[in-house]
Amino acid sequence: ELVESGGGVVQAGDSLRLSCATSIYTLLDYNMGWFRQAPGKERELVGAIDWNGHNDYYEPTLKGRFFISKDNVNNMVYLQMNNLKPEDTAIYYCAGDLNWGRLVAGWPENWGQGTQVTVSS
Repeated sequence: ELVESGGGVVQAGDSLRLSCATSIYTLLDYNMGWFRQAPGKERELVGAIDWNGHNDYYEPTLKGRFFISKDNVNNMVYLQMNNLKPEDTAIYYCAGDLNWGRLVAGWPENWGQGTQVTVSS
């Protein structure tokens, strides 16, 4: 139901936009988020946006560099990543849930397969 794209290999300081195509019937109802997992580390929440786009949350160290947007008409979710750093290297996952609490707690019902982002120094 969720398919990420846009990952790749970039240099430090570059920007990258990840896309998440969804087949969720009514994306408008869903809270959506992006998670990432770096090698040897636990999966972490990058950020989330609520169902109508009025509220969002970002991992504090990423706020100001990463931005999530949601296109309910075209069933797309995006993660804009700016000024990328080598420590941003990870597999990035799109996720969604009707329940905001479940999403930000890291237990959303819907997951994508992930897309690799590698940032070289």
